[in-house]
Amino acid sequence: MSESRLIVPARYDRIKQICAFVVEAAEMAGLDDAAAFHCQLAVDEACTNIIEHGYEGEDKGQIEIVCHTSPELLKIDLRDQAPPFDVSQVPGPPPNPGLEDMRVGGLGVHFVKTVMDEVVYTHENGTNSLLLVKRRSAAG
Repeated sequence: MSESRLIVPARYDRIKQICAFVVEAAEMAGLDDAAAFHCQLAVDEACTNIIEHGYEGEDKGQIEIVCHTSPELLKIDLRDQAPPFDVSQVPGPPPNPGLEDMRVGGLGVHFVKTVMDEVVYTHENGTNSLLLVKRRSAAG
């Protein structure tokens, strides 16, 4: 398994760079275009949430991205030093939301969990870690 690492300031204009880094790792892991796109979408959403909700604005910290690639899968570890936020505690959307039940936001975490094969959050020694896993499809 090979590892690549990128550390950037927590800024919205760096998300494009982060996504390009992740797509490159997805290609190294042999993921197809759809799987690579899912990784890009999940990372974009997660990094936006880190900046907006974790750090509560730009330039208040950094985001570290560590990608572990193997021929079968890609593990993306997003790390930050924002206050702890456990994504597993975010409720999913209601089964059949009516207009009155819809709320702005709140679907991002559900979306990330839907497009990735595994999502694991940990907080240790002041660092949040969001591990996103995408496996190569059997058809690939």
